Amino acid sequence: MIRFTGSAGNAIAADIAGNMDGKIVLFLHGGGQTRQSWHGAQKALANRGYLAITLDARGHGESDWTTTEGYTIDNMAEDLRCIIARLSRPLALVGASMGGLAAMTAFLQDPSLPCYALALVDVVPRPNGEGIDHIKNFMAASPDGFASLEEAADAVAAYIPNRKRPASPEGLRKNLRLSDNGRYYWHWDPAFLNFRDGDFTSAPRLEEMLRTSHVPTLLVRGRESDVVTDVEVEHFARLMPNARVVDIRGATHMVAGDQNDVFLTAVDNFLKDTDGQNAR
Repeated sequence: MIRFTGSAGNAIAADIAGNMDGKIVLFLHGGGQTRQSWHGAQKALANRGYLAITLDARGHGESDWTTTEGYTIDNMAEDLRCIIARLSRPLALVGASMGGLAAMTAFLQDPSLPCYALALVDVVPRPNGEGIDHIKNFMAASPDGFASLEEAADAVAAYIPNRKRPASPEGLRKNLRLSDNGRYYWHWDPAFLNFRDGDFTSAPRLEEMLRTSHVPTLLVRGRESDVVTDVEVEHFARLMPNARVVDIRGATHMVAGDQNDVFLTAVDNFLKDTDGQNAR
């Protein structure tokens, strides 16, 4: 693990894997997740010669909780811009949900970001409101934590009933923190839930940014997602008629977790094609 410094002097935890001289791919997770959600994708792209970097957003995983500023999308985008400046060379951004909104907002704040490709994972400027409420309700449902990993697994199974339940709940350990009281809590600052719906007031500006963007863009959407439905996909396609849209069967909003191999193929093909475009 290494640490970057965010816009408020906050530490941002990161993992780096792959060829240090390779093209950079920076992964941004969704709200309530950690950089560990990209473990499989990071390993695969590192093996393909990329320099793959995963981050814990502020208030998540091993990154600092912040008291000086909040957890708005603008805050996340400002942290991202600080990290991109530190990396000081072109990169591809892969952002899921909150991470995708942060990536788009970073472009809005600084249109000159050195980004050669943008992959949005089940996120658009105007996500479906019912789907967003579904996520918020799940995140707020267990303020007192869990007595065991098995109890946390029960909560996940109820939230994503179509996903096959793992034989062991051990995989959840990386997404939980064990408190001094012996209970498990999700690995993010509870204050994160206080972010305002005003985070989405920038949707018109994000849409205009996408409409005028020349950055090759991919939207990977889970076919069973309630956050990016057919309505949102159609609207996105009108905004960016030259963007690539990939629908992944059997995937909900948690695309990489539901169908990681298919997700990886879509992203890998997109990055290869982007490399080919840059070579011409």
